[in-house]
Amino acid sequence: MIIVGELINASRKAIGEAIKAQDTDYIQKVAKDEFEAGANYIDVNAGIFVGKEPEYLRWLVKTVQEVVDCPCCIDSPDPKAIEEALSVHKGVAMINSISLEKARYDALIPVIAGTDLKVVALCMSDEGMPETMDDRLRIADKLINGLVQNNVPLDHIYVDPLVQPISTNSTFAVEFINSVEAIMTRFKGVHTMCGLSNISYGLPERKFMNHAFAIMAIGKGLDGLIINPLDKMMMASLITAETLAGRDDYCVKYLKAYRNKQFEI
Repeated sequence: MIIVGELINASRKAIGEAIKAQDTDYIQKVAKDEFEAGANYIDVNAGIFVGKEPEYLRWLVKTVQEVVDCPCCIDSPDPKAIEEALSVHKGVAMINSISLEKARYDALIPVIAGTDLKVVALCMSDEGMPETMDDRLRIADKLINGLVQNNVPLDHIYVDPLVQPISTNSTFAVEFINSVEAIMTRFKGVHTMCGLSNISYGLPERKFMNHAFAIMAIGKGLDGLIINPLDKMMMASLITAETLAGRDDYCVKYLKAYRNKQFEI
């Protein structure tokens, strides 16, 4: 399971204030906490700062990688901001995200093509947000083929089928989960990734729905999540779900987590 730590996002008030103040200590503490909790990538987002996003995104990458031996997930649709961030990034970054929306696709393909970058491929098009599995598969097919034709290896593609709130349509969870299974079956070699918290938007006690949804999606093949890794219950649930899904030979990861006291919630 690939875990992208989601906390360094300028839309969160404390993070936005820290970015604006160039509060290195605060940003580095959040990055270290996420990394030590099990994040494989640290998401960095400065999207609220119109006009300053490239500068701030570059600063975030440098600040984070000074204290963690971990790549960043560069979270922006702006190629200029991404290129600024990549100019100081160490290792292989992940780009979050390209979509089938023409303006976004055309802007980001030149940045990604022929590189070793990992890329989140979001199932969104100019026709709007997909609602059914078939909608998602049509978009995924075009995105994957387009990326491969631009020399992006299948193993570097993380398809995000796009989570939508269950409060607005009772089929959204099932359609997403079935999409994960179909994508992993039809497009051998790609990965699937999502920010799952949207599923519970507008509902009380969201963490319970988020945890259950993650476990259900892992059972269908999901192998990447953009989450808060400081949620110990979530992280313990993911380890357990992967073991039950047959991705943990002889329960090695499960037993290691037990020895490391990761189940002491």
